[in-house]
Amino acid sequence: MWLKVGYTVLVCIIVPIYWHELGPTNFLWFSDIALIALVAAVWLENRLIVSTMAVSVLLLETAWVMDFMTGSQFMGIAAYMFDETESRLIRLLSGTFHLILPPLLLYLLLRLGYDRRAFRSQVMLALLVLPLTFVVTERTDNINWVYGLGGPQTVLPPLAYLCLFFVALVVLIYLPSHLLFRHFFSQQKDYRRVAGQ
Repeated sequence: MWLKVGYTVLVCIIVPIYWHELGPTNFLWFSDIALIALVAAVWLENRLIVSTMAVSVLLLETAWVMDFMTGSQFMGIAAYMFDETESRLIRLLSGTFHLILPPLLLYLLLRLGYDRRAFRSQVMLALLVLPLTFVVTERTDNINWVYGLGGPQTVLPPLAYLCLFFVALVVLIYLPSHLLFRHFFSQQKDYRRVAGQ
């Protein structure tokens, strides 16, 4: 219960501040989608939601944490955390939730097990979120990197890049995550079925 209440309170603090400071389109980031979706997941103890969000962001969130811990020398994706021109409040909240997501997802996978439908669910979610992000956000925001990695790219036509980026997410992030979680966390589900839980 402490986890359910504590996590919900954290999200209830983050969401209105993000909405005011960064605007509603900021919630199209897959990490922000996971942040909010996990509120429902922890209360309902829903394995599919947890598994889908893990496929979506666990590897990338772990990379964010590594980048943050190295002062953004690893990949550069946490560089804004060291930018003094960025709001301190936003950096504090962003750092808090990005640091919490990986251990929370791992804990929930250990507790609930991995739902093998998550790979398909996340692919379908990405098919909705990426085009929507492309249509409703600015190139300068580059939410979900729909315009380029590290910044808007100019080599490929925008739609060609978006399609290739989607394929790269599926092949390099979602599929390896799915295979990894299926191998290590499916036993929790099987054990509960045997135990009658």
